[in-house]
Amino acid sequence: METMENEVMNMPSIDETTVEKAFANINEEIQLTEKAMSEIRKIMSQNNIPETYGLRVGVKGGGCSGLSYSLGFDKEARTGDKVVSKDGVQLFVDPKSLFYLSGTELDYTDGLNGRGFVFNNPNASKTCGCGSSFGV
Repeated sequence: METMENEVMNMPSIDETTVEKAFANINEEIQLTEKAMSEIRKIMSQNNIPETYGLRVGVKGGGCSGLSYSLGFDKEARTGDKVVSKDGVQLFVDPKSLFYLSGTELDYTDGLNGRGFVFNNPNASKTCGCGSSFGV
């Protein structure tokens, strides 16, 4: 009888084609509003971030609702990333995060209740009061 370790060792590796096929089954990419794109461009300009960089949008464990959003600039996409491009703005999303972010709209608000990026996520079944964490 094979041990679990041997079974794992015999599993086929996941290549880029397999990842792309998995992405093809996800109907909705992340959408960017005009305000979000404008703010991303503004931040890049103010911080001398080259136009070739992309905004990495992700999900990580933590926050009061179980999962939290993360944003940061990356020089290039990583192997397996979904790249979403709109009007010169690039988003890089890793496969695990895309599972939680499919269909999400990334917006930017600067109203009376504060300013910052807002994730309008149809997959979130609960969110916290500050809007930076969610649960599914």
